[in-house]
Amino acid sequence: MEVGNVFYEFALLLAAAGVLGLLAHLLKQPLIVAFIAVGILVGPAGLKWVSIGSEIDLLAKTGIALLLFTVGLKLDLNVIRTMGPVSLATGLGQVTFTSVIGFLICIAMGLSHIASLYVAVALTFSSTIIIVKLLSDKREIDSLHGRIAVGFLIVQDLVVVMVMIALTAFGASTGVHWMQGITLVFLKGIGLLIVLGLLMRYVLPELFRHAARSAELLTALAIGWAVALAAIGDWLGFSKEVGAFLAGVSLAGLPHREALGSRLVGMRDFLLLFFFVDLGAHLKLSLIGSQLMPSVVLSLFVLIGNPLIVMIIMGLMGYRKRTGFLAGLTVAQISEFSLMLGALGKSLGHITGEVLALITLVGLITITLSTYMILYSHVLYDSLATHLSWLEKKDPFREVALETTTEPSRGFDTIVFGLGRFGIHLSCELTRRGQRVLGVDFDPDVVHRLRESDQAVVYGDAEDPEFASTLPLSRARWVVSSVPQLSVNLALLHALSRYGYTGSVAATAHNERDAAKLTEAGSSLILLPFVDAAKEAVDELVQRSQSSSENQ
Repeated sequence: MEVGNVFYEFALLLAAAGVLGLLAHLLKQPLIVAFIAVGILVGPAGLKWVSIGSEIDLLAKTGIALLLFTVGLKLDLNVIRTMGPVSLATGLGQVTFTSVIGFLICIAMGLSHIASLYVAVALTFSSTIIIVKLLSDKREIDSLHGRIAVGFLIVQDLVVVMVMIALTAFGASTGVHWMQGITLVFLKGIGLLIVLGLLMRYVLPELFRHAARSAELLTALAIGWAVALAAIGDWLGFSKEVGAFLAGVSLAGLPHREALGSRLVGMRDFLLLFFFVDLGAHLKLSLIGSQLMPSVVLSLFVLIGNPLIVMIIMGLMGYRKRTGFLAGLTVAQISEFSLMLGALGKSLGHITGEVLALITLVGLITITLSTYMILYSHVLYDSLATHLSWLEKKDPFREVALETTTEPSRGFDTIVFGLGRFGIHLSCELTRRGQRVLGVDFDPDVVHRLRESDQAVVYGDAEDPEFASTLPLSRARWVVSSVPQLSVNLALLHALSRYGYTGSVAATAHNERDAAKLTEAGSSLILLPFVDAAKEAVDELVQRSQSSSENQ
């Protein structure tokens, strides 16, 4: 194809994405669904206006690398050690449950044993890219359930790599050397981790310290590192996702990680557009008519069964039902790896095109519906919470450990929700003026760091309708929310009212419309950080100008 034609197709693709994306936004629909629809509409399965080729594939893979890189940036070795056991248990437990039950369902529907095996394994894997994007958009990637979800999604990615290696070796050599292939990849992984450890200790800090003198150089070096590790991970027999994730983890201890993460968000989201378009374009819609009923049965199994097993495992491990529910919803779909697994099986002659079409249709249904489930996860939980108590132990010890304060009977004058830039300054200033302050944040890193500096802080989520009952509300004169999201503040106000809090509440808003809604909901004071800061700055400027005029 001529260069000019490629550019025209690229322009047409962006225009279609812009129009459908704007329409989805006006209708309050997820952009992910809109972009997948763009791929179906303009790609080979639809109007055939655009031939999705290597150019789009390259942009999509780069977006995936940056997405997993930014996730790795937010983690450190302490978090990995903390979340490792539950991530491993839920990841492997869900894979085992889904593959066994899925196999039996497929056999009951009349599929052959080998086709049932492929479909069952395909149902076990969830889309790391889609889930991380949704959690990032909801600002829940740093929450407890977000970190656990990312952990078991990475476990799933490693499992699917092993499965595809085994299948490839089996198809090429009658199955004699498949274990050798897995062993070799394991040894390569150990070697890669050792090399990364040495680089993290002796090379990367100094390298990025020099690069930080130029913001452009720092960004370019970070992108180069992310893509290079993604390529190395793929070359060693892992996946690009695992390599890019490790690249981010290797830089998570640097002081520049927050700046890097914020700089890459725009580029990451733009490139991920092509991943979703590419995913839609490769859906084979011509073969799905005969697979409609089987796909509905299997989709319901994925949408209900996968989250349920995650909730059960997390409940047994000592987590609350809400954390298990929110983490469990992230596995309510199959992934792009599932489609790749089906394509591999077809190329090896193990399954037919109809079986691949079945996997494809399940992917389309579950990705679309689970997107809505995750976006409205808190609404779903509120409606189902009373039916989920059997999933929680009487003593959810692991989560309670995160919420334990130094003295349970200790009273606090003010409880501050959200210890970001605004919240931590509020907390420190109140403490400086003699107030006894208890901080609340849903980021385990923040909780750990502030506890080490002897500040009274607990882990908790302002949107959790049951969390307020664990706080020392009876002695607190003020509850302050520094979180600007309207939905979070409304949920907090409702929970405080439900548990009989009689003190005053200060809520943060970024505009007058939200401020009016919060006042109507019962907030005693509205904090408008930008407006208040502007007024204070103007007062200071005017005062100094007057002083300067008087001196003259």
